[in-house]
Amino acid sequence: MVLPHRIATLLYCFNHRDEVLLLKRARQPNQNLWSPCGGKIDIDAGESPYAGACREAMEEIELRIVPSDLHLTGLVSEEGHEGTAHWLMFLFEVKPRLESLPKPHPEGVFEFFAPETIGSLDLPSTDRERLWPLFWAHRGGFFAVRCRVDSDGKNHWTLEESLPLSGGPMTHLK
Repeated sequence: MVLPHRIATLLYCFNHRDEVLLLKRARQPNQNLWSPCGGKIDIDAGESPYAGACREAMEEIELRIVPSDLHLTGLVSEEGHEGTAHWLMFLFEVKPRLESLPKPHPEGVFEFFAPETIGSLDLPSTDRERLWPLFWAHRGGFFAVRCRVDSDGKNHWTLEESLPLSGGPMTHLK
């Protein structure tokens, strides 16, 4: 079966205490789970991942940023997510620090979390398995990973590129 491709961004935003902003999603995908904010790229309009990330930051957390305010930390290719689509996701760390918690949004509610608490939250399985560990290990650097999802729901991961920031990985999720 041929599946459509979707392109999306995830925004890893932090406050001045280096706590990460997460959204408890009110709807699918990942309803009732904690995820970074972000959203689909408007590929029909020719929107770039950076432009889409800036638009999503304004729409979801009322943060006006420009592409130079973003660091591309990761690129994730997910084959056959839930049997509905293939996803290509751009994981951006937002450089400006947030001063306050964003207002609730139709997508869900926001909260800041200390990095060491992320592992105890209700997270999407792919985030728990690989994305958070890879994000922490490559914060300030870059990684590319591919996830193939079997029909039984099991994820198979391939790390395609790994450029951690010198100084070694941070491990907050066990």
